[in-house]
Amino acid sequence: MKKKIVLMALAVVSLGVIAALVVPHAAVFADAKGDVQSGINAAGGTGSGPTVDSVIQTVVKIMSLVVGILSVIMIMVGGFKYVTSGGDSGKITSAKSTVVYALIGLVIAALAQTLAKYVLANL
Repeated sequence: MKKKIVLMALAVVSLGVIAALVVPHAAVFADAKGDVQSGINAAGGTGSGPTVDSVIQTVVKIMSLVVGILSVIMIMVGGFKYVTSGGDSGKITSAKSTVVYALIGLVIAALAQTLAKYVLANL
């Protein structure tokens, strides 16, 4: 009975985290549309296409979104593996490494977005 309650709580928290991550990022795609339009306007509206900066920013945003969502999912998987390990040291080690690698992926995604913004601002 206690295990079912823990699993249900984990499921509810997981859905909340996913919703919190996905809903605010809907603006990322609206932002991408604005970037493309500003690129077209900057080129004189001749239909020559978006600027290189806006394309790079859009790609970095989308990749960061995908990596961020996957990292959060893997953190949840690692947490689930940890909760269900039953005290087995091999399973606990595997769960911890899953969480650590997911956190590293999340940090790399954040740094990539920051680095891309910095480089594009200074070009």
